[in-house]
Amino acid sequence: MQQKWQRWNLASRKWLWIIVVVGVIAALPVVYDRLQTEKSSKTVEFVFDYRDLVEVASYRQNPQDYISEQLDRLMAAGVQSMAIYENTLDDFRKARRLMLWGAADIANLTDTVIPENENYTYVLFTSAENSNALSPVIRDAFSRLDIRTEDWNYRGQQGLIIETPLEDATLKPLQPDPITLNMLHEKGFTIVPRLVDSLPYDQEAMKALLDRYAELGVKRILFEGESVKGFNDDADKGSITAFADLLKEHGIGIAAIENIKVQQKGFSKLAYLLDYNVTRLRSLSEADSSLKTEVIADQFALATKDRNIRMIYLNTIPSRDTKQAAITDTLDNLIESLSGPEGAVAKIEANGFKLGQATAFDVQDSSFQRYFKLIAVIGAVAMVALLVSYFIPWLTLPVWVLGLVGSAGLLMLKPTLFEQALALAVAISAPTVAMVLAIRKINEMGPPLRSDSSSYTVMSPRRRLTHSVVLYIKTALITFSAVPFVIALLNNITYSLVLNQFRGVSLLHLAPIALTALYVLLYRGEFAFNKTGKLLRTPITLAMVIAAGVIGIVGMYYLSRTGNSGTVSGPEKMLRVFLENNVGVRPRNKEFLLAHPLFILGAFMAYKYRNAAFILIIAVIGQLSMVDTFAHIHSPVLISLIRGLLGLGLGLIIGLIAVGVWQIAERCWKRWSPLLRKL
Repeated sequence: MQQKWQRWNLASRKWLWIIVVVGVIAALPVVYDRLQTEKSSKTVEFVFDYRDLVEVASYRQNPQDYISEQLDRLMAAGVQSMAIYENTLDDFRKARRLMLWGAADIANLTDTVIPENENYTYVLFTSAENSNALSPVIRDAFSRLDIRTEDWNYRGQQGLIIETPLEDATLKPLQPDPITLNMLHEKGFTIVPRLVDSLPYDQEAMKALLDRYAELGVKRILFEGESVKGFNDDADKGSITAFADLLKEHGIGIAAIENIKVQQKGFSKLAYLLDYNVTRLRSLSEADSSLKTEVIADQFALATKDRNIRMIYLNTIPSRDTKQAAITDTLDNLIESLSGPEGAVAKIEANGFKLGQATAFDVQDSSFQRYFKLIAVIGAVAMVALLVSYFIPWLTLPVWVLGLVGSAGLLMLKPTLFEQALALAVAISAPTVAMVLAIRKINEMGPPLRSDSSSYTVMSPRRRLTHSVVLYIKTALITFSAVPFVIALLNNITYSLVLNQFRGVSLLHLAPIALTALYVLLYRGEFAFNKTGKLLRTPITLAMVIAAGVIGIVGMYYLSRTGNSGTVSGPEKMLRVFLENNVGVRPRNKEFLLAHPLFILGAFMAYKYRNAAFILIIAVIGQLSMVDTFAHIHSPVLISLIRGLLGLGLGLIIGLIAVGVWQIAERCWKRWSPLLRKL
């Protein structure tokens, strides 16, 4: 009975492979929908932080003239939008719309005694125009907070007394400066408001504000701080839902900031309520605004092409330059990075984009997609079962059946966890199965165990090279079979917007290596448990401890290079820029410089030297890396495909060169080693 069960499980591999192929074919229409979605948004919007511009202008001789001049320069360079914050009294002061004093300051100014029981804020407008525009804004904001205001005059200038301390008054957010809004609109800039959630949510006031924004042509807003507008009152008032209704009524979407440490609270809920009218935004920090112009241009071009970024946010900052003995800023550097044939705008347009107001993706979801995804799920489970079959054959059928039952249950209870877990499982399984089959093929055609080596004839170098290249292509094809499954399972706009992410990147980068190493060590010739017993009885030497330490250090460095937070060395950055500028898409360095060439060389050597198969343990990095590229769902599918194929092609070329170098070295050794032994 046990032997019959074993035969059934081994025979099931053929049917599992058929199911995998059917699953891949079923996933292709889902991949097509993803491609159509990615093509639906091709407009890039440059946004400049207007508050930074006002800050820089405050250090100039003629602030208003400087602002007007720089706005014209920014518009000419390709910046078509200005980010406007909910202002504070201090912002109005910096813009020279008004002046501010506390109780002690006003006493000194008016040569009077400071009141003992009054600690108020005194506002004096710098012109009648500013008074007419800002006085209603200030009165309205403070009255909603139950803080009294009253008229005040000083030397013929109009002002206000706000019955709260200066330190408190300057913290209260106010509506944006209407004079600035009108000026920017007349200059042709699009307004991108930045809202803060620091005060109780007021639906009536928000409707009035959005009505004004709609008149100015606002189509997208950003949030300042750690939460979206209405989050703090959402539990009591349902304010996020009310805010979302207003945004939808006015046709306004939101923007998701890339690489933000913690997603703003309530953002995912608001995005869902807006039917994901969301675009991704790349922010250039004040510090990075001083980078070399070519670096900034390359970063922007790469962000829009490779990461579906559709809004680019520019910051600047004034700084003290002791060498020039002056206050400087980075505006000239930013404008230069955008302008000219090598500027960011030209590069972005060369990649097929146009400048304008950013639009959200038009998600393509065909009516039959759910059925295709269901078939893809069955195929993905079959791939996982195949992985188990090559290590523990008698568990093949139980794993497949339990995988289907577990998938059905998890899909009903926690669909997001299900799609992430199965995507990770199939992403690990496909490259591992591909490498296992490659090792089995080498075992079949390469040198046998020592006891059986008497009748073996070594293949010619040309034949070994041919078999190595064919095996390289077959292995890559099997690895790529995971890609349609991963795309189908994670084909949700939340992954493209990075509101959800593929989980388990570190496990993906370790598990295939560990499983391939396990197969090379234990599943080549003798029964695995016999080898396991021998390994457990092997004495531990100092050399083994040192080797384990070295492997651990290399492993930690390898993991530090994975994911979005991985660090890149200077030479690698130069190589990446070179490939990006000359090829258009840069493959991953670890694929074409290391793993793929080692696969070619390792297979070539293993067909002659049995122990050379250990090289394939490192070569699996290239296979898992190809799948990991597609797990970055915010990257376009075509870019990921080109990157993978380019890596395979360059890796093949470097691998062939490595084989040639090995052949020369081997012949030299055969010729000179006898002479060296005589010395």
